[in-house]
Amino acid sequence: MGPFMAVFALVFLAPIAYSIYISLFKTRLIGGTSFVGLENYQQALADPNFWDGLFRVGLFLVVQVPIMLGLALLAALAIDSGRLHGAGFFRITIFLPYAVPAVVAAIMWGFMYGNQFGLVGNINEAFGVNIPAPLGPDWILASIGNIVTWEFVGYNMLIFYSALRVIPASLYEAAEIDGAGQFRIIRSIKLPAIRGALVIATIFSIIGSFQLFTEPSILQKLAPNAITTFFTPNYYAYSLSFNGQQYNYSATIAIIMGLVTMIIAYVIQLRGMRKGS
Repeated sequence: MGPFMAVFALVFLAPIAYSIYISLFKTRLIGGTSFVGLENYQQALADPNFWDGLFRVGLFLVVQVPIMLGLALLAALAIDSGRLHGAGFFRITIFLPYAVPAVVAAIMWGFMYGNQFGLVGNINEAFGVNIPAPLGPDWILASIGNIVTWEFVGYNMLIFYSALRVIPASLYEAAEIDGAGQFRIIRSIKLPAIRGALVIATIFSIIGSFQLFTEPSILQKLAPNAITTFFTPNYYAYSLSFNGQQYNYSATIAIIMGLVTMIIAYVIQLRGMRKGS
């Protein structure tokens, strides 16, 4: 295990340790860099921009993740049922958006969202309607949620479908002998059998929600009035570091978000394991 532990320490533990280290310092115009202890953490916890971004990704998580996982579960159940004609075609089609890089997906959807130059604008012009601007402040979070859902439904569908395929066929045969219908089989056999996959997909989705960065950063050029530099905590940390040269405070935001993500993911894992026991 020596080579693995060496690489693990170099690419995982060392960056975290360095981030914690620089988060304990602050660089001032007068006096240079000095040790400040937990001052940066106190500042972050009192920073309205940080809380605004955290609330936004929290809302994103509560709304988008259930929709995405629900659609993925429905697709997996439909393909696994054996009653869907062309199941292989639908499986590849639903999974295909996951193969599109997130940057490309954000650019593609961003131009479709344009109410003056994109698909939305063309629809407004062709039918004489006034569809609300998807890149406007009121709809930008829902628009990003649509992009993320389009990207990752297929990924989660594959997780659920793989779990469904390993359920013993004897369980289905016994259920049919007992006269159970399809909905009863889903409720009593399939869903309990893939609980572990559901927990894993939920944890991955929670982590992805808190790491939301690519889509806002790409769409910011198309929607500068809707996406601020603190739109999400990750984007806020990026802006502080690369635009504001505030590396110490940026590391502090990153460490706090890492802890928040870890705690929530751990709680979800414990609840999933408790229900499965």
